[in-house]
Parts: sequence; structure tokens; C-alpha cells
Amino acid sequence: MNTVAPVSSHAIEQFLYREARLADESLYDEWMNLWTDDAIYWIPANLDDYDPHHHISIIYDDHERLQSRIDRLISGEAWAQEPKSRVRRLISNIENRGATENGDIEVCSNFILGELRRGRQTTYFAQQIHRLRPIADGLRIAFKKVILINNNEPIHNLTFIV
Repeated sequence: MNTVAPVSSHAIEQFLYREARLADESLYDEWMNLWTDDAIYWIPANLDDYDPHHHISIIYDDHERLQSRIDRLISGEAWAQEPKSRVRRLISNIENRGATENGDIEVCSNFILGELRRGRQTTYFAQQIHRLRPIADGLRIAFKKVILINNNEPIHNLTFIV
């Protein structure tokens, strides 16, 4: 079990804000550097909580699959993102739920994502759960789960990272 050094609420908030900004500004290499090598990124479909190995998910990526998704976005070969979406995220209601068994810090927050593409503006509302791993130079994302409130409805184009 890892020993968690105290991490301030301010440091956690700043980390989440930075993650959102990097994604909004398509700074994907820097965004990927926020993740641990064993990270999981999960966006459930239809239900908020289930075994993702036995049910379909909108996204269920390990680090390697997430990197492949990013590489495709960077390459310009993500045709569904031509033209590229303009996005902004707002993070709120940040709650530190404390250390997990392995020493990660579980953080729950709400977010709103606004997307503009081809004259159409779309708003997504969600809860996100991060498990942040304290390391020598800050925090890294070991797990991120995004629970869209419309995860049981048709979602048109999520080729940008939510």
C-alpha cells in the first residue's frame, strides 16, 4: 500500500482545472503526461455503474488505447473532427473522497462541456470520478470515469475527448 502524502484541496482543484484546459486547448501530449501507465478512462453507456468487461461502454480505454485515440486526433486522420470541435469545460463541486486502498486519492466533481462544431452547439453535463496518484512531482490520473447524464440516449459525435 502506498503512503499518501497530504495533498491540499487547492492542489487537487488546480490539477483538475489544468487537465480540463489541456484537453480544451488540444494540448494532447501534455494531457497524456497527466496519466499513469496503468490508467483506465471509462465513459459508461446506458447505466452509471456496471462491469465494463461485460457491458458496452462509450469509452473504456487503457493507457495504450487512449494514446492511440490521441495519436489519431493529432494525425489529422480523425475525419469526424474535420473541422475540429471547439470545446470548453467547466469543473465544479469538487469533493475529495479520501484515499483508496492502494493510496490513490478519489475525487468526485461535476462538469459541463460545451462543444461548437459546424454551427451546432452542444452541451454535455456529467459527473467525473478521478483516482489521482500522488507522485514526487505532483499528481497523475490512475482512473477517470465520466458519467454523462445522457449516457442512455443517442450521442452523435464524441470523437473529441470528453
